Amino acid sequence: MNRFNFWIRFSGVIGLLYSVGCTKGMAQVPDAVSAKELDSVWIRSGRNAVQLNTTTPVQTLTGSRLQQVNSFSIADALRYFSGVQLKDYGGIGGLKTLNVRNLGAQHLGVFYDGLQLGNAQNGIVDLGKFSLDNIEALSLYNSQNTSTLQSARNFGSAAALYIKTKQAVFEPHKKYHISAAYKTGSFGLINPSLHWQQQIAANMATTLSVETVHAHGRYKTRYQKYAYDTTITRQNAAVASQRMELAVQDLNKNAATRWKIQTYFYNAARGLPGAIVAERFYNAQRLWDRNFFTQGMWRKQINTRYQLLVQGKYANDYTRYLDTTIKKTGGAPLNNTYRQQEYDASLVNEYLVAAGWKVSLATDWIVNKMQANLDHFAYPVRNTALVAIATELKRKQFIAAGNLLGTFTREKVSTGAAAADRNVLTPAISASWRPWNHLPISVRSFYKRIFRMPTFNDLYYTIIGSVTLKPEYTTQYDIGLQYKKSFADSGSAISLQADVYYNDIKDKIIAIPANNLFRWSMINMGKVAVKGMDLQLTYAAGIGQQVLLNGTLTYSYQQAVNKTTEDRSYDQQIPYAPKHSGSATVQTACRSWGLNYSFIYTGERYMLPENDPQNYLEPWYTHDLSLTKTVRLRQVRAVLALEVNNLLNQYYDVVVNYPMPGRNYLVKIAVNL
Repeated sequence: MNRFNFWIRFSGVIGLLYSVGCTKGMAQVPDAVSAKELDSVWIRSGRNAVQLNTTTPVQTLTGSRLQQVNSFSIADALRYFSGVQLKDYGGIGGLKTLNVRNLGAQHLGVFYDGLQLGNAQNGIVDLGKFSLDNIEALSLYNSQNTSTLQSARNFGSAAALYIKTKQAVFEPHKKYHISAAYKTGSFGLINPSLHWQQQIAANMATTLSVETVHAHGRYKTRYQKYAYDTTITRQNAAVASQRMELAVQDLNKNAATRWKIQTYFYNAARGLPGAIVAERFYNAQRLWDRNFFTQGMWRKQINTRYQLLVQGKYANDYTRYLDTTIKKTGGAPLNNTYRQQEYDASLVNEYLVAAGWKVSLATDWIVNKMQANLDHFAYPVRNTALVAIATELKRKQFIAAGNLLGTFTREKVSTGAAAADRNVLTPAISASWRPWNHLPISVRSFYKRIFRMPTFNDLYYTIIGSVTLKPEYTTQYDIGLQYKKSFADSGSAISLQADVYYNDIKDKIIAIPANNLFRWSMINMGKVAVKGMDLQLTYAAGIGQQVLLNGTLTYSYQQAVNKTTEDRSYDQQIPYAPKHSGSATVQTACRSWGLNYSFIYTGERYMLPENDPQNYLEPWYTHDLSLTKTVRLRQVRAVLALEVNNLLNQYYDVVVNYPMPGRNYLVKIAVNL
C-alpha cells in the first residue's frame, strides 16, 4: 500500500509541475494569439480520428497524437485501437504481433508506403521492429481501404495496417529539415536517431533516417505458480539493432506524374528469454535478423479520366536461430538459418467513368522463395498472380465500393511434395449512407470473403509442416455508424464510431508457441465464429485560449468460439481471446507543456482451447503517464519528454509464461532544425 501511495503522489507531482508550467506559460501569452488559431490545429487532430462516410471502419493515429501516446514502437501505438489484441512476448526485443477481431495475425496485411511487407515463412510481421521516429501516420482498416487506385494485393487481407513514413516538407527559403532524438531509460536503453530531409532540386528531395537501439533487456517480474511466489529477473533479453532508410521523391503534389524510390535496411541481434517452463527461468536461444527491401512507385495521370500506377519491390530477409541447449547428432548445437526473397510487381489502371464513379483493373505478380539449412528442406518457390477488378461510386450522401479478387498460386519444391495449386475468387462490397443533411451521421456496412494460403512453415517445416493443410477462408459481416460534430463557438469536436460484426472462419489455424519463441505448434480449429462490437469515442476541445484537451475511449466485446462439433472445446472461447477489452487516452497541451495519460485493459482469457480453470488467465491493465516540455531558441525547437509506463507496477502476461516488465521509464530529447 505504501508503494501505491508513493506512486499516486508521484503522479500528483508531475501534474503539479505541468500546472505550474502551464500557468507560467499562460502569463506569457501575447494578446495576438487567438483561440481560433489554436482551435484549427486541435480540430485537425480530431478529424484524424474518424473519417465521415468511410465505407469500412478505419482508425488513425497521426501527427502530434501519434507522438503523444506512450509508445516506443509501432506495436505499442496500436494498443490504443479498438478490436485489436497485441501479442507481446516480453521485453524491449520481444516479438510483437497484432490480431484484429480474432482473425489471427496472418490475416493482417501490413503496408509500408503502399506496398505490403511480406513474410511467406510464417505470415507474421514483427511490429516491434518498426520505430515511430520516421512515421507520419498509422491507419488500421477492417476489411480494406476501398480506394480503386491500389495494387491487387491491397484487397487480399481481412484487415490492413497502413504505415506512412514522414514526407519531405520544407519551410520557405529553407532546403533542409533535420531532427535528432536520443532516448534512454529502463532495460539499459540507448536509442539515438537522426532524420534528415534535403531538397536537392526544385522538385526533388531525399530523406535519410537512421537509428540504433541497444539494451541489456533485463527486468524484474513476479513469478507465481504452485508453490512458487518469487521475484525474478528476466535474462537473455538483450537487443542490438540498426535501422537505415533512404528515400528519393518528387515534391510537386499537383503534378501529373508522381514517383518515389526508397530503400530499407534493418539488422538486429537479440536474446530470446523464452517461456518459463518447469521453473526454468533462463533460456539460451538467440536470434539474428537482417531485413532489406527496395521499392518504387510511379503514378501518371494520362488524361482527365485515366490514371496509371506502377509499383515494384524486392525484399531479402535473413534469419538465424541458435539454441545451445538442443544438441544435434554429433553434439553440435541447433543452429538454423533461413533466407527469404520476394519479388513483387504491380500495375493498376484506373478510369473515371463519370463524375464520382471510378473503376480499376489491378494485376500483381509475386514470387516468394525460401532457403534453409534444415535436413530434407523443401526449398519452396511460390508464384502468385493476383487480379482485382474494383469500383467506387460517390454521391453527395452515398458511397458504395466493391471488388472481385482472383488469387492464383503455383508452388514448386525441390524435395518432397508441393502444396496443391489454388485458383480462388473472393468478393467484397461496402457502402456508406448519410440519411440526413442536417445531422452528421452516416451508416455503413461491408461484406468480405477472403482467402489465405498456409505459410511455408505451415506446409514444409520439418517437424510440424503438412502439405495437406487446409487454407483458411474468412467471411466478414459488419454494420456500423459514424457521428462527428464540430462546435465552432467553443472550438471543440466530438466523433463516435460503433460497429457490430460477425466473422465466420473455416479451417482456422491457431499458432501457439512451444518451449521457445521460434517453434510453434499448429492447431487446426476447424471452424470459429466471432461475434463482436467495437466502440470508439474521441473528443477534442479548447479550454479557454491556451489549454487543449484531446481524449479517446475505446471498448471491444468479442465472443470468439470454436464451432468444430467434434472438438472437446466446442462452443468455448478460443485461446487468448478476451471478451472485454478497451483503452483510454487523455492528452493535454498548454503552451509549451504537454501531459498525457493512457490506460489499457484486457479482460479474462484462456490459454488453451478448453476453458477449464487451470487454463484461466486473469485480466490485466496498465497505466502510463508522460510529461513533455517544448523549448524554442531561434530556429531550434527542442522537446523534452519523461515517460513512466506501467505506473502501478502490475505484473502480468500477455502470452502465458512470458512475463511483461513492471514499472519502467523513458527519457527523450528531440531537437528539430
